[in-house]
Amino acid sequence: MNITIKTKSELDLMRQAGKILADTLKLIEQNIYIGQTSAQLDKLAYDYITSLGAKPSFLGYEGFPYTICASVNDEVVHGFASDIPLKDGDIISIDCGVNWKGYHADAARTFAVGNVEPKVLKLIECTKQSFFEGIKDIRAGSKLGHISHKIQVHLESNGYGVVRELVGHGIGTHLHEDPMVPNYGPYNAGVLLRSGMTLAIEPMSTLGKRNVVLHHNGWTVLTEDGLPSAHYENTVIITDDGVEIITL
Repeated sequence: MNITIKTKSELDLMRQAGKILADTLKLIEQNIYIGQTSAQLDKLAYDYITSLGAKPSFLGYEGFPYTICASVNDEVVHGFASDIPLKDGDIISIDCGVNWKGYHADAARTFAVGNVEPKVLKLIECTKQSFFEGIKDIRAGSKLGHISHKIQVHLESNGYGVVRELVGHGIGTHLHEDPMVPNYGPYNAGVLLRSGMTLAIEPMSTLGKRNVVLHHNGWTVLTEDGLPSAHYENTVIITDDGVEIITL
């Protein structure tokens, strides 16, 4: 396993990537409404990121054809942007990455479109909250499993499925680096966290069973039972006394 500890100057570049990404997601949130298309959101994100001299991390990554992953309703992750208008009651997860001078940041949010069922809104909120539960009391010297276990406990105690086939990851000069960051597992498992480690932590949950299937496009992952899924992600820096979130 090759885990990189970032220098101060490297962390500053990642913070800049994170700032651009946070602003991109804010822009997307302001443009989510009934009748909007994910293709238009994809163009918005591309135009904004490139206007600042940054690059979309996802575009062309292993052949991925879009700036954002736009996953609607039962799509867990890696949804393709399309010209299908968003409907009242839909939810859409937007996952996006920014490359600033060779350093990446990665984050995701799930948004409600119009009037969404309360139980689905609760899924979105609980998934977001599981991220913050995961990083609570974490610092250099903690085990990686502390994060994974607390995310799992929070989601499952609220009755949600925890997707196991997809995990968070280290991040830096590569979009995906060591270590993998599962959203489940025993509390004392995994590597020791060190100051200067950078992680993309990303709970993915389901309203029904946790089982998933792969779409015939080879990218998009969906819930097997067709029930909605939510996704929440931030890029963080491990510090001596806690965690710095760089994509908020």
